[in-house]
Amino acid sequence: MNAAHLGSSAIFAAVVATTLAITYWAGRRTAGARDFYAAGGRITTGQNALALAGDYLSAASFLGTVAVFFSLGVDGLLYAVGAVAGWPIAMFLVAEPLRRLGRYTFADALSFRLAERPMRIVAACSTLCLCGCYLIAQMVAAGALIQSLFDVPYGPAVVVTGALMVIYVCFGGMLATTWIQIVKASLLLTAALAMVALLVGRFGSIDTLIVSAERARGTSDLLRPGRLLPDVVSAVSLGLAFALGPAGLPHVLMRFFTVKDGESARRSLSGATMLIGVFQVCMIVLGYGAAALLPNAALPGGANTAAVHLANALGGPALMGITAAVAFATILAVVSGLTLAGAAAVSHDLYGRVFRRGIADERAEISISRAATLVLGAAVVIAALRFQHENVAFLATLPLVIAASVNFPLLMLAMYWRGLTTRGAAAGGAAGLVLSVSLLLFSNKVWVVALGHARSLFPYEYPTIFSLGAAVLIAVLMSVTDGSARGAQERAAFDAQFARSHNL
Repeated sequence: MNAAHLGSSAIFAAVVATTLAITYWAGRRTAGARDFYAAGGRITTGQNALALAGDYLSAASFLGTVAVFFSLGVDGLLYAVGAVAGWPIAMFLVAEPLRRLGRYTFADALSFRLAERPMRIVAACSTLCLCGCYLIAQMVAAGALIQSLFDVPYGPAVVVTGALMVIYVCFGGMLATTWIQIVKASLLLTAALAMVALLVGRFGSIDTLIVSAERARGTSDLLRPGRLLPDVVSAVSLGLAFALGPAGLPHVLMRFFTVKDGESARRSLSGATMLIGVFQVCMIVLGYGAAALLPNAALPGGANTAAVHLANALGGPALMGITAAVAFATILAVVSGLTLAGAAAVSHDLYGRVFRRGIADERAEISISRAATLVLGAAVVIAALRFQHENVAFLATLPLVIAASVNFPLLMLAMYWRGLTTRGAAAGGAAGLVLSVSLLLFSNKVWVVALGHARSLFPYEYPTIFSLGAAVLIAVLMSVTDGSARGAQERAAFDAQFARSHNL
């Protein structure tokens, strides 16, 4: 192993050791379910802002977005701008009402006036599908990163990442996940800003950098839009996913319960939005920087590692090692939050509230959560082996489609429309979930590229416009035609719920 690999290995080891130390510290302070799922509600606004930003600034945001700009140029704006677009919606419409209605998961808010069992079943199924898709993206990024740096085979790299993920969640819970996110978000923002400063110092201005990127490629394609998505339906569907998906991401929604009240949830989300915006501007610069300084040829580890190779071009093996370690910390932090959200759906929503009807022992519930973590981790590792060659930015948009098609419409209708009933919510949620997952499965990049079939069964890249539309339409139709006594009671209970969610 050469000196560069030794330095990178040392940095990696330091990152992993730090996160494991945080997990050990947090595990000693996790005494019950509220500590395990919501860090006891003791996280401050500033800390939660960093943790929220860390939840969303994943390997897809760092490695995947830079890879899109490196490969396709201006089309990367769909990911960079889209990553910020949905956060004001979540901040103004979701944060405070959800915090006042729920305890640990967004299903608590859904079941405030609607029947608990069907709502938690729909929410748990959506959460598991969504978290599974997101985890696959992070695992693919981890495998590509470790493979390119240390010549470790992709499979073992993914297995090691999965094992670390299970350890963080099983022993540290939300407190460990939060502090790992805080450390990781701080490191990631610092690394991105440092690389941008080096690029501006080398090229003098952003305009010069973009011109240099075009000259390096010998073409003007980097400023020609329309190569990423082949049709208007896919573009509109991706826009809807970006705009509405963040307000339905379960691992993000769980963060609203780690602070003391609704106002703190909104303020922390405001801070996170600013941090995410700054970071995405950096990704635009880094993407064009990679196009200007890296050869337009196959990179070790593929285009997903363009950000790491750019660091090497700017600062040599030392900066490359630091950037790779930060990217790996990003993956570890995000997979921890996602896994905790998935495990909470199984243990709190399904086991604790559906099967045990709210009388489950806290210790038993936490044990179920840890068992679910093991199963989820194993399933995701197996799936990640299938998606090795997909762009991680694309993979990370898949859960946004599910969130925008299921969780977001259910939350909006439940919190703001008096007419919603359990029958409508269950039918609409189920329709949105089945359509979004099945149409994504039958799309070209999954059905053909990842699974190896001859042709796709669904002609578009993203199905949000269909799955979201069906979810809302079916929920409304089934609710307005619900003449049952239970439906009338649920409509009558809306005023009390609205008053509580808005602190009237």
